[in-house]
Amino acid sequence: MDAQSKIFAGPKIRRLRRELGLSQSRMASELGFSTSYLNLVERDQRPVSAQFLLRLAEVYDLDLATLAGSGDARAFAEVAEILSDPLFKGIDISKADIQDSVASAPQMAEAMARLYRAYQQARERTSELSLHMTEEGGEVPSTQLPNDQVRDFLQNNQNYFPELDEAAELLSEELGLNGKNNLEALGTHLELTTAVRPRFMPTDVLPDTLRHFDRHRRQLMLSEMLTPSAATFQIAYLIGLLNYGPTIDLCLDKANFQGDEAVRLAKISLANYFAGALLMPYSKFHGAAENLSYDIEHLAQRFGTSFEQAAHRLTTLQRPGKKGIAFFFLRVDAAGNVSKRFSAGSFPFSKFGGTCPLWNVHESFVTPGKIHSQMIEMPDETRFFSVARTVERGVTPYGEPRQRLAVALVCDLKNAAALAYAKGHNLEANDAAPVGPNCRLCERPSCAQRAHPPLSRKLVLDERSRGISAYNFEMDA
Repeated sequence: MDAQSKIFAGPKIRRLRRELGLSQSRMASELGFSTSYLNLVERDQRPVSAQFLLRLAEVYDLDLATLAGSGDARAFAEVAEILSDPLFKGIDISKADIQDSVASAPQMAEAMARLYRAYQQARERTSELSLHMTEEGGEVPSTQLPNDQVRDFLQNNQNYFPELDEAAELLSEELGLNGKNNLEALGTHLELTTAVRPRFMPTDVLPDTLRHFDRHRRQLMLSEMLTPSAATFQIAYLIGLLNYGPTIDLCLDKANFQGDEAVRLAKISLANYFAGALLMPYSKFHGAAENLSYDIEHLAQRFGTSFEQAAHRLTTLQRPGKKGIAFFFLRVDAAGNVSKRFSAGSFPFSKFGGTCPLWNVHESFVTPGKIHSQMIEMPDETRFFSVARTVERGVTPYGEPRQRLAVALVCDLKNAAALAYAKGHNLEANDAAPVGPNCRLCERPSCAQRAHPPLSRKLVLDERSRGISAYNFEMDA
């Protein structure tokens, strides 16, 4: 085993041992290794051997991917981003310090992220709080944002819920869904099982609503402006909400939400998850994704869904023994506002800031409907492959602005060869686009797209000269 391929996973193995309630001598005995060897491994003074890893997997039924470090990479990126805030200016914390802290105490990293989110939320709501306090009888708004809680819940479960997937797969098989009969089959099933009849309504009845469930009249009213795939998804969503509530509640038992808003939002998210799993049943969709080289448009056509629905579904393929490629999913508007993100991989996306203008997700708005593929390299030299395209929400009456968004799927470059979009790219070439998490966290010099100086570097000011970037800064010697 050469120096570059050595695996040091001491803190993770120590955490595993403690979670199992084992002493060093007991674990060493069960694995068939000496206590002294295990002690050295846990202190990162010895690399982990292949035999040791295989015994870990065999004895404790462990998925070796848990030692791969993608969780640590995400935690490192998040902590590094937090520490770049001017609040911590003057505190000398190196990247090595962050890596050591994240590796040895990942729960502390998560606690720090929660605390920083709470700090940001409190700061962002200061003006709102002040307004409410000055108004007579005004209620003080909650400082908890339920969407952050739900996003963390989905992330902690790798956006995969086997109970919902299995239930949806059985129902899809029972109904014989084939991508062409989805709308009719699901509408009939909804009416037979719940006495709720789906009806398409004109815009003068539903001017600002896409879907409304009328409990008293037992009607699911759908806007006539919905595309067939969107209308089908809304019916599948209501089937999940009405017929599979106990299964959704079972998934929610894993969570620890603060406040009713977060619980209700999570229930909506899981009903949406069920809808996607019903229209794109796991085994069939996973097999099709691999056979079609993850061609999103082809998958959407086969399963009768939209491009965004198929792209989102690809992030949920995390079934043990039948996993798909680990994708990161992002949806942004033309102003760069992030409205949705999910991750089954380790792409270091900035949680507390914008995105990089060099990323092709922004270029998508220049050529709507065209798929853009791109090799990208982060400042730490990790490389990824990105696929991006614009999507539109339903049909818009003449004269009204269209809701055009862009979605991106990102995977580790080592998996890109399995994608149809990799054709024409030399994946071994050193011509990946130099992308960063956002300007304040990126330390790349001479970037013409830089909008802000990096918070971790001291500016170099020269009245006599100006480079292609408005900000020059000191680099390491």
